[in-house]
Amino acid sequence: MKNCPSCNSSKMRKYEFHQQEVDQCQACHGIWLELGELDGALSVADNGNSQVYMEETLGEILGESKCHCHVCDKKLSRYHLMSGFEVEVDTCSSCYGVWLDHEELEKVSQSPAIAKALLELDKPVHKRTWLFQFLSQMPVEYNLKPKRTPWVTYALLVFNVLIFMSYGLGGSSEDFAFNNFALHSDQVSHGQQLWTLLTHMYMHGGLMHLVGNMYFLYIIGDNLEDTLGRGKFILYYTLCGLGAAVAQILADPNSMIPMVGASGAIAGLFGMYLLWFRHASLTFMIIVYQKKVSPVIFFGFWILTNILGLYLANESGGGVAYWAHIGGFIAGIAIGLLVKKKVFAANPLLAILNSHEVKVKR
Repeated sequence: MKNCPSCNSSKMRKYEFHQQEVDQCQACHGIWLELGELDGALSVADNGNSQVYMEETLGEILGESKCHCHVCDKKLSRYHLMSGFEVEVDTCSSCYGVWLDHEELEKVSQSPAIAKALLELDKPVHKRTWLFQFLSQMPVEYNLKPKRTPWVTYALLVFNVLIFMSYGLGGSSEDFAFNNFALHSDQVSHGQQLWTLLTHMYMHGGLMHLVGNMYFLYIIGDNLEDTLGRGKFILYYTLCGLGAAVAQILADPNSMIPMVGASGAIAGLFGMYLLWFRHASLTFMIIVYQKKVSPVIFFGFWILTNILGLYLANESGGGVAYWAHIGGFIAGIAIGLLVKKKVFAANPLLAILNSHEVKVKR
């Protein structure tokens, strides 16, 4: 048996790679596949495609490889596996064998799923979405559809609407709701009405306040719930809401202005979404020009507007709880960083979509 194409080790052994018998180096753990074996392996791998023709559609050629062919000892050529997924593979131009480094195996195995995902993510902006955003000034999300129905997200939407309807028509019920369930920093900071740390995030100050918050919860909640599972999603949502409330209380502990709204909790979702869904796009509207941008740019701009709003509010006053937005966002970032490794381990496709090899058109 010939030596390893990459490290030249003589320790090449037979290895089963997705029902294909291939040669694996016992030193560097890369594998050599003969003509047709890559497509055969990917067709039976758990990647959503049972008829793969990857070997016939390799992407851009990158030049000569340092590796040599395991069969005919010629220098291999470096290719991107496909357009938009810049994983390098080494291929022989004579026998069409393929060499895969060990760190590439999982990414290559998931490449058909990545190809399908890129078709979804790279969709151009449609005229209908432009009209919707022009009229509503709300962003449009381009992301993968969740695998499961986001029942918790839907329940939160319905619950918030029902709560608003119970008092939002005015009268004595509105006064009672704000007096007993809105968060008053001056009271909570003195140990009174502690339940409002939770209840305030299910109340809203007006119809447009409710619509805006529920829209953002709708467009990003489904993916986060699908990724985390229902229990952890509602737990982290609540923790972000609590973090937002604490930030606002610490910033102004003697405030008598009631604070209501889900925006602090949703700001926490923004933080997690930004960290875990860098492949997604959100549309940004500048007068009539609509542009798809990454979550980093979109939510980066959002947090900057809140910091600016905080500065202007300190100068002239205002009724927006900017510290709650910032506190919720920081809580979401902290949770996102803390559990990111576990989230990516449980969602391999998500982890690969966040790798630098994936290039999304915007």
